[in-house]
Parts: sequence; structure tokens; C-alpha cells
Amino acid sequence: MMIVIPVDQLPEDALQGLIEEFVTRDGTDYGQEEINLAQKVSQVKSQLHRRDVLIVYNLAEEQANILTRQQYEELQRQAQIAD
Repeated sequence: MMIVIPVDQLPEDALQGLIEEFVTRDGTDYGQEEINLAQKVSQVKSQLHRRDVLIVYNLAEEQANILTRQQYEELQRQAQIAD
């Protein structure tokens, strides 16, 4: 089961750490131009506030992640099918 955590419910240092971990993962692609960490973090924060991406906590794995709204909705559909 997954729950969405509102961005304003996380302490700023926890939010910063989660976003930094997300943007520095292997395979994260930002196009042909290299963008510095501060810019990447700022972009993700903006996406979170627009709810284009969501902070999702997986209760089974006890892990938080950032997913696009589409990724979250697809995982929810798959979970419903599995039940």
C-alpha cells in the first residue's frame, strides 16, 4: 500500500534530502545541458508544489519516493488489479 505525503508535511531538511537523492540517482536525464544540483532541486520542488510529481511512501517497503502523477496512478491501477 502506498500513501501520498503532502509536500508541506515534511520537514525542510527531510524534503531537501529526498529531492537530492532523487535528482542524483543514476539514469536521471536532464537533456543535453548539464544542470547543477541547486537548479535540479528547485525544479523538483516546483513540480511538487504543482503536484506534477508526488512524494509517495510505500508502507510495505518503508520507503519514500518521488513519482510522477502518471507513475503513481499506474501503480494504483496495478494494485487494484492484483487485489
